[in-house]
Amino acid sequence: MPSLLRSRSEASARAVARALSPLLALFLLGAPARAADDAGLIAGVFSPPRAAPEFSLRGSDGQDLTLGRYRGKVIVLAFGFTSCPDVCPVTLGTLADARKKLGAQGDELQVVYITVDPERDDVERLRSYLKSFDATFVGGTGTAEQLAAVRKEYGIAASRRAAGASYGFDHSSYTYLIDRSGRLRALMPYGHPPGDYVHDVKLLLEQ
Repeated sequence: MPSLLRSRSEASARAVARALSPLLALFLLGAPARAADDAGLIAGVFSPPRAAPEFSLRGSDGQDLTLGRYRGKVIVLAFGFTSCPDVCPVTLGTLADARKKLGAQGDELQVVYITVDPERDDVERLRSYLKSFDATFVGGTGTAEQLAAVRKEYGIAASRRAAGASYGFDHSSYTYLIDRSGRLRALMPYGHPPGDYVHDVKLLLEQ
């Protein structure tokens, strides 16, 4: 499954961001000047940090899923779907490895994974899928309209495509890092190793 941000040119990615989310457009258009804006983060930073858009979805743990539930923890927010053949498993595996490498600090990290495929990804399917990576990961689902609204807030592109007798999605593959107070701090592109997440999460936990 190709990633939109990896398969498009930089100009095209910026056009997608402008169309979907002023928040993400500001991040991408300001990228060349952001290097010194946040102390030592490997991921690209939001400068200044801003409140992460809140949402309310059905959580894979049986509770309402909101960002506010995890205030006081660092959140890594990812989007994908359980039938994804490659990018999503790599991302979730990377995050599971990062949490293990954090040791005791791993309890202060919460991975939130929002589906782009509400037709197939109900609460039970998300729970079973995420448990295969890390039992603490929490998934979110809802109506197609609810999920589309969340994607728009976060500048996430997702387009359905035929895949044999079934279907898949091309979707944005970056993740967001949200600090303890609920502010968007950084965006990590697809492909970074667990150590980069460990590095940035530790910095955010120290703040």
